[in-house]
Amino acid sequence: MNNERKYDLEDRLVDFAVMIIRITESLINTKAGNYIGGQLVRSGTSPALHYGEAQSAESRNDFIHKLKVLLKELRESRSSMKIIKKAPLIENMEMIDKGMIECNELISIFVKSIETAKKNLGNKNSKTALT
Repeated sequence: MNNERKYDLEDRLVDFAVMIIRITESLINTKAGNYIGGQLVRSGTSPALHYGEAQSAESRNDFIHKLKVLLKELRESRSSMKIIKKAPLIENMEMIDKGMIECNELISIFVKSIETAKKNLGNKNSKTALT
């Protein structure tokens, strides 16, 4: 079951990346739209790739670091979507609203994942110190 959950999260990040691609392809064709779109497509697709890297982490610290990078990219994506919405640089605001909801949910998941990994790292270090 744990493997299923891992793949569900990976699939969710891939689906988020696809959503971001669709959003960026729908932006208005202006200097601002193109610039923010370029930023968003990079930050919005990279979490799925960073998640794959985290799964192959060389240590728990490396795992935590990779998740933190993934989280930074999600937060950058959220900021880009806020700019798109406020500017506005897209006609279909529903796409941005859905993207922001999913981004916020993913941020919450990875904040908790990092906290748990840090807690587990602390527990591991405590056990090592006792032996």
